[in-house]
Amino acid sequence: MQHRLPTLDIAVLAVYTVGTVAFGCCFLRRSRASEAFMKAGGALPAWAVCLSIFGTYVSSISFLALPGKAFSGNWNPFVFSLSLPLAAWAGARFFVPFFRRCGDISAYAHLERRFGAWARSYAVVCYMLTQMARMGSIMYLLALPLNHLLGWDARLTILATGLLVTLYTLMGGIEGVIYTDSIQSVILIAGALICVVCIPLGMPEGPGQVFRIAAAHGKFSLGSFGPSLASATFWVVLLYGLFMNLQNFGIDQNYVQRYIATGSERGAKRSVWMSALLYIPVSAFFFFIGTALFAYAAARPEAFPPELRAEIAEGAGDNVFPYYIVHILPPGVSGLLIAAIFAAAMSTISTSVNCCATLTLCDLYRRYLRPRAGERESMAVLRASTVLWGFAGVGFALWMIKIKSVLDAWWQLSGIFSGGMLGLFLLGCLRSRAGSRAAAGGVAAGVALIGWMTFTPRAAWCPAALRSPFHPFLIPVVGTLTILLAGFLLSARRS
Repeated sequence: MQHRLPTLDIAVLAVYTVGTVAFGCCFLRRSRASEAFMKAGGALPAWAVCLSIFGTYVSSISFLALPGKAFSGNWNPFVFSLSLPLAAWAGARFFVPFFRRCGDISAYAHLERRFGAWARSYAVVCYMLTQMARMGSIMYLLALPLNHLLGWDARLTILATGLLVTLYTLMGGIEGVIYTDSIQSVILIAGALICVVCIPLGMPEGPGQVFRIAAAHGKFSLGSFGPSLASATFWVVLLYGLFMNLQNFGIDQNYVQRYIATGSERGAKRSVWMSALLYIPVSAFFFFIGTALFAYAAARPEAFPPELRAEIAEGAGDNVFPYYIVHILPPGVSGLLIAAIFAAAMSTISTSVNCCATLTLCDLYRRYLRPRAGERESMAVLRASTVLWGFAGVGFALWMIKIKSVLDAWWQLSGIFSGGMLGLFLLGCLRSRAGSRAAAGGVAAGVALIGWMTFTPRAAWCPAALRSPFHPFLIPVVGTLTILLAGFLLSARRS
């Protein structure tokens, strides 16, 4: 399956990569102060923040894993996107005004005022673990097409990606990240649209054949509407999407930092709505790409090599789209699509790196080590932690190389590492009488249930009757609700 990339494609990819890094580094002068590095003076336009939030959503997880899931299954994961309007409404109505009123760069500083230092640190650790999993998944998916198809070593590709993203994040700060994200978002949308058009046009009997083959195999199904909580039904995925998207818009540093960096509250609200409404059709494009590739493989099996046909027969779809990009699309277009995958990956990784560095300074260094750290010292911590988190993401990506389904792995890891943070935040907002002990008891109960749902389903040491019967997508749902309910009950007992 290895293939020599045409010179035109290499040129397109090289120009894009060098241009992105150079553009991100152009903001060096404007990010030399810690406040500018973390929130860009709070004056960024809503359109740039919108595209940056959108780019955070559409990582290479979306660009490669969503088509892979649609190829091997159906549109069931698309239900995740359908929860976005409600989450965006809550974000614009409640979360944006709350965080802009607080004025904290950290999304978790208010938890210390509400429940104590332990709550802030708990949320920070959960967030950082989630971002490590996210960066690792994205860098691995970026290396996938280059490794399997071009023979480029996956480990070296992951390392090079981590270095490049860390470089322009280190130089440009949040302003460089947001403006670079904006350009990358446009490129990845263009890349998706090209595939939406090209794949159906390549069908032997015309574009309509895609829909006939896909419909015959139930590829447009949104999943079962049954009441089961043990499988990824429509309702299970919808619940997962609702809770994870509420967490994204409500307490995720990636989003909160952008609320603060936007020039006005109205602009921040507009960016939330625009990014959410933009993601829904674009995610549908990615699922359609996977569905169209399924029809293409059924109509033109000879277009794929025997080893890939064997993977297809086993239901694996992660390698089909990368193969199509490199081997079937015309020269130049392939380079643009690979550049779009780079765009999707670099956008999200840079965001995660910058936000983790921000929390390292605000929630760890200034909170526990040097509360009165000066400007030079603060910038040194920001730059050092930027490098540290860049390489942490690289390490996690190397660990994930043997994962079979990256989307499933990412969704499960994000649900586990999030640790029910949303429940703790909602408890503080909805239960004024809940104090530190009630919150700690709620978190303990939530973490216990998260552990039970995570480790018992396949554990040989656990009796079958005691194993969790719930689908892993319900982990963040149960964790959030347990923290909230237990906190309510414990605070009622003390009142």
